[in-house]
Amino acid sequence: MNINGFFIVIFIGLTMIFTLFKPLNIKTQDFVETPSLDIKTFTLYELDRAGITTLMHGIGALRYDDRYVVEKIDYTDNAKKYRATMLADNGIYKNNIVNLSGNIIYNREDGLVFKTQKADYDRIAKIVSSTSDYTAYMGKSSVKGSSLKYSSEEKKLESTKVQIVYQFKEEKL
Repeated sequence: MNINGFFIVIFIGLTMIFTLFKPLNIKTQDFVETPSLDIKTFTLYELDRAGITTLMHGIGALRYDDRYVVEKIDYTDNAKKYRATMLADNGIYKNNIVNLSGNIIYNREDGLVFKTQKADYDRIAKIVSSTSDYTAYMGKSSVKGSSLKYSSEEKKLESTKVQIVYQFKEEKL
């Protein structure tokens, strides 16, 4: 075989490789955010000179650079006059705001309880707000409405489309 035949065979082989074989197409994934920590069944304590100010339990949490995403959150704020506890299916804790969703129960030490499906709690201002339907209880009295804003410091509840059942105290004769 002469040199021309050798180069013709090489040329035909390279042409076949170029036309018949397709390069492997590897799909790439773009990860927008990756959690820095994955926690299962945890308790988080926040302390100051007076003692425990915040207590948070959960069955699972993801820690990102700027927030915690928590499953089955049990959040207690003990920083001010009244201790407030919030239970929910899911919660996001970011910049002193706790965003709660799913079967929320807010319970305050003085007896105020309300239930809703979506709520936000501002730790600094001590304000709970919700844009979904809720039911609130204080003793035997109850309030139902379509949205609420409750200031724990001022003991002031603002609501829309309310239905109130107020139980007067009975006097004994």
